[in-house]
Amino acid sequence: MSRKLKPIAHPRVARVSIHKKIEHILEENHRLLQRFSDKMVEDFIHRIVRARAIFFSAQGRSGFILRCFCMRLMHLGYRVYFCGETITPAIEPGDMLIVLSGSGETSSTLEAVVAAKRHKAFTFGVVGNIESRIASAVDRYIHLPGTTKLRRDFEPHSLQMAGSLFEQAVFIFLEAIIMTLHQERLEECNSFSPRHAVIE
Repeated sequence: MSRKLKPIAHPRVARVSIHKKIEHILEENHRLLQRFSDKMVEDFIHRIVRARAIFFSAQGRSGFILRCFCMRLMHLGYRVYFCGETITPAIEPGDMLIVLSGSGETSSTLEAVVAAKRHKAFTFGVVGNIESRIASAVDRYIHLPGTTKLRRDFEPHSLQMAGSLFEQAVFIFLEAIIMTLHQERLEECNSFSPRHAVIE
């Protein structure tokens, strides 16, 4: 004889409209993305355009986000490599390393910065913590003061999980950089890149 199970009650939080949550996430990102310097963004774009090759290093969710940026730059014709991949060559003078870290303390990312500087490459960080070792080590950085896994007292208030606001804001910011580079190359915004993968 089978036993009839009682239905599980939905938690109270699930009863709140998902649209309200989306609105809140978008509003948090909108507030955060108003805070960076246009001058620093222009410098970031200028250095991407001038670099001989561009290398990338980040871990965890930040790594996935930075891989998206790396892929789009490849679609636009830039010479790009993600650190740790088997086909990544040695970094050299004239190259650029871009790193991403909310905490600014990710050990392997910091090691990538140190190695790049040792080989005379330019280093640029997008960080959530300007009092971090990575922020101190890179040649330039852009500060997006979102929430990080450190949950420091002076971080902005967010209803999201630790790190989510920083990661979302960075993704939007980097997509805006791609849009800028795309439009500056006089390509139609909806054009299909000939560099898109054809074997998947």
